[in-house]
Amino acid sequence: MVLSYSEDAGLAGEVASAGAEVAKMLGVEAMAVELDEVSPGLQSSQVVLVKGETQLEADADSAANAIVGAAKAKGVLVLLVGETRFGTVVAAKVAARLRADSLGKGKKLRVEGDRLVATRDVYGGKFLASVAAKMPCVCLVQPGSYSATEGPATPVETMTITAGASRVVVKETRPSQRAEAGVKSADIIVSAGRGFRKKDDLVLAKDLAKALGGALGCSRPLSSDLGWLGEEQHIGLTGSYVHPKLYIAVGISGQLQHVAGIMDSKVIVAINSDKQAPIFQFSDYGIVGDLYEVLPALLKILKNG
Repeated sequence: MVLSYSEDAGLAGEVASAGAEVAKMLGVEAMAVELDEVSPGLQSSQVVLVKGETQLEADADSAANAIVGAAKAKGVLVLLVGETRFGTVVAAKVAARLRADSLGKGKKLRVEGDRLVATRDVYGGKFLASVAAKMPCVCLVQPGSYSATEGPATPVETMTITAGASRVVVKETRPSQRAEAGVKSADIIVSAGRGFRKKDDLVLAKDLAKALGGALGCSRPLSSDLGWLGEEQHIGLTGSYVHPKLYIAVGISGQLQHVAGIMDSKVIVAINSDKQAPIFQFSDYGIVGDLYEVLPALLKILKNG
């Protein structure tokens, strides 16, 4: 059995698709594990909904205990978990409790003998490495590396477990006040970098994203160092990996840390005043110019049709 899991409703379908492919290679069944409630639109040949006496996804310990219970009940060769902050913690806990190998994150999964092999970006995305683990194992699936399948509603099997008392007490949960349109699923992304002189100037990038019907992203300094935008909008090796049809990098120099997250974009456009900026090496189209002149000009063109 190949099990798949993600607490992110959008990512759950992608991980289930990866699970189906690996299961086909192994000649076994695939099943998606859902906790508390089934993700809307999830498509998998089988779904097991695990419920407990409390909210299982309230903390990583409870989620890991629930998944371990499902894995032991079903028998598991491979557990695939969506690579999110929460998923990364859960995967590590599950691997330890099952005493299974942990492959870390990867994409383009394949089976070689008794091992699961994954491809992983290394050295800031400059190279690709193949990593392997002996089954049974746990592997994190890189967001955007698989496409969720579509189909009729999937029959759901319900399973109840006793997760045990959690060592984490949740006092309050709040939605992020800084989150904007999700960059992970956007077809068009306008991303801002250190070329912007002050936070208020980001309105130029926001207006361009809005005019194109896209999402606003950023490089690490704008979210992690300056706090101008939310961590949800950070794109790069330590942020989100994206795969839009169009990616526009504005005022971004193109360090490998950032480039690693955008290499799956269909078309990359760079706008930078420095013609020697590394970002141009990875771009399909480039504009050498001051963003304070280029963006208003683009907005005028879009506005006038």
